[in-house]
Order: sequence, then C-alpha cells, then structure tokens
Amino acid sequence: MSDLKQGDDVIILAIESSCDETSAAVVKNGRYVLSNVISSQIDIHKKYGGVVPEIASRKHIENIDYVVMDALKNANTSLSEISAIAVTYGPGLVGALLVGLSFAKAVAFASNKPLIGIHHIEGHICANYIENQNWEPPFICLVVSGGHTHLVYVKDYCEYEILGKTRDDAAGEAFDKVARAIKLPYPGGPEIDKLAGKGDSGSIDFPRVLLENESLDFSFSGLKSAVLNYLNKAKMMGKEIVSENVAASFQQAVVDVLVIKTIAACKKKNVTKVAMAGGGSANSYLRKCMKDACEMNGFILNTVSPILCTDNAAMIGSAAYFEYLSGKFDEWNLNAYPSLKLGERV
Repeated sequence: MSDLKQGDDVIILAIESSCDETSAAVVKNGRYVLSNVISSQIDIHKKYGGVVPEIASRKHIENIDYVVMDALKNANTSLSEISAIAVTYGPGLVGALLVGLSFAKAVAFASNKPLIGIHHIEGHICANYIENQNWEPPFICLVVSGGHTHLVYVKDYCEYEILGKTRDDAAGEAFDKVARAIKLPYPGGPEIDKLAGKGDSGSIDFPRVLLENESLDFSFSGLKSAVLNYLNKAKMMGKEIVSENVAASFQQAVVDVLVIKTIAACKKKNVTKVAMAGGGSANSYLRKCMKDACEMNGFILNTVSPILCTDNAAMIGSAAYFEYLSGKFDEWNLNAYPSLKLGERV
C-alpha cells in the first residue's frame, strides 16, 4: 500500500502516447483535472487515410517534451509537487508507446517519483470518474474505440471483468472502413455520424450480428462486408448510391447491436448503471439510443465530453490514482505491450 496520509492530495503527472495523440495531464485525486494537453496528429495522417506508425512515433518524439512542460505549466505545478508519474504501456502502437514510456521513466527516475503503468482501456473507463465525481463502481462500461469493442463489468476500482469483446473488426474499424468505401475522409467515425444524420436509417437492411444465444461478444466484419457488397453490386448494376442512406443504415446496424448487448450485460450482472468510453462513444446517435434504452429499463447512463472520449492523458491520470491507492507501482524494466489485455499486469 502507499504511505498516503489522510487528507493528503495525490497529484499525478500522466502521459499518453499509444497512437497518434501526444498528451500529458496533471490530475488531482483521480477526479480533478488541473491540465490536459493534447497534441493531435490527425491532419498529418489524414492524407494517408489512417495512422502511419513510423510517422506517429517520430511526431511523439518531437512533441512530448513540449506537451509535458505545457501540462505542468498549465497546472501551475512543479515536479516536486507531483506524487507519481503515470504512463500508458499498452495496448497500442509499440513505437508510439515506447516514446511515452521512455520519457515517463526518465522523468520518474530524475525526480525520484514512483512509476505507474496504465492500461489504455482502463484509462478510457476511468474517464467516467472525472466529470461525474459521484460516479463509482459497480457498473457496466461499453468501450468503443478504433481497435477495441469491449463490454466490461467494473466490479470496483481497478477490478474488471470482460464480459464480451469483438471477435474480428472493432466497431471503430468498421466505421473507418465503411467511411473510406463511401469516400469520406479519415477519421471515418465522426464523418459517418454527421452524414448519417441526413439519411434514412431504414432504407437498407444491413445485418445485425448477435452471435450465439446469450453471447456478449461482438462481430462487425460481416456487417462491413455486407456494406461493401451492397456498394459493389449497386455500381455493377448502375444504381445510384445515396451515401447518406448507406451511412445511416450502417450506423443503425452497429448501434442496435451495441445497445442490445449492453442492456443484456446489465441484466446478466444485475447492474443498473451504464457508462461508455472510447472515441466511438462520442457518436451522437449511439448516445441517443443508449440513453433511450437505459431510460426504458430504469438504468442510469453516464457519458463524458467528447474530448475525454479521445485518447488523452487525463484519463490515464485518473486510472493511476486508484492504482496508487492500491500501491501498484512499476519497476524501471516496465516495457511496452502492444497487445496488453485488460486486467493483465506484466
């Protein structure tokens, strides 16, 4: 356990560099964000239609020093006031992770502060504690990001049970691939969200893949293939493709499955609180449908601002606070793990 005395504040300097955002934040007691600096690379990767790992790593190297210094300056905090250094160590792009991890180790060693490695998905879940300071476990969390779609039972702080996950494409991946197919720019998720608002979600009957009875896993590759097949067939037959209707019908199919499975997870665990996390949870239609479903079932829904849905260091700082209270610190040989599983500590 930590040697924290009653009434002491825990101030975490957190670093996140798992993909294409270089971010640093200063977070007090897991729920109060003193600063959250994010340097995005979206404009750089947009021309390639997706994140280029080598470019992402190089940009992290260029940006991380300035981002960390800005985070401390904006928080009006010095390293001497920091309780611990937290950093994402997986999952993510290995080169990108190593930049943040190496920098965090150097700062922790030089300032003689504890080092805390944080799972990226745990960070997304803990973003829910920041804006709703009364939010606490147990709850079901739907995690929707570019590479992950998880249903997680949050039993307690730092205690997670994965109830379901994607067996192939994550929802975010499917959004990006369908967006590319209908000529929308990267990143595809927000673009489909916008375009779908102008379309008819009932115009095209795309499949809802629910898998085996009572399964809480996801599968979106079949839906993605159905959309691509529809587009190819329409082109071959010379039929007009109404992109707004394609986007709306595709989005409806994804959202239906996400909502159905989340409500089923709540009933399975007898939990009445639902949270959402990850970039995909910023989707306006998903939020609307989940809110409606929760109200219909008497459940409470918590969502966070879009800026906290993206990759950011504030969520890492929040997660690190609860690890700090548990005395879960890491050694200097902590490595990056691009395929790290939630709940796994290596």
